[in-house]
Amino acid sequence: MIDPHHPTEQEARAIDVHELLPQQVPFVMVSQLVHFDMVRTITELHVSDDNIFVEDGRLSASGLVEHIAQTCAARIGYINKYILLKGIQVGVIGAIRDLNIHRLPQVGEVVTTTLDVLEDIFGMTLIQAEVTAGQETLATTQMKIAVKE
Repeated sequence: MIDPHHPTEQEARAIDVHELLPQQVPFVMVSQLVHFDMVRTITELHVSDDNIFVEDGRLSASGLVEHIAQTCAARIGYINKYILLKGIQVGVIGAIRDLNIHRLPQVGEVVTTTLDVLEDIFGMTLIQAEVTAGQETLATTQMKIAVKE
């Protein structure tokens, strides 16, 4: 029996991320959910040349920020669908702090984003995020997300 609070990586990867996100193609910036628990969420994005945020063969800074925000959305979507058993909610970025972009990913790379919840109170979630490609850190930031009821 699947434990919705702690799915295995195989179970997480089997989920269609489109069922978790309010965004629709071509604006979907998460390829796969890799890990979920109430503190940590990990997603992947396969950077392709048809991505609307790709410029000159690289994912733009705006695309990286949107990918992080959609990792938050995937977390909220997972909680709503598998734990609270309700529909998708729309979230909005309330603040971005300490955004450090070390390198923009190239077309063909797979980026992995790990977000850790620092606080989750009154419909606001504060997360710390790290975006990597292999062992290389591409970007880090903190982000506040507010969920619309």
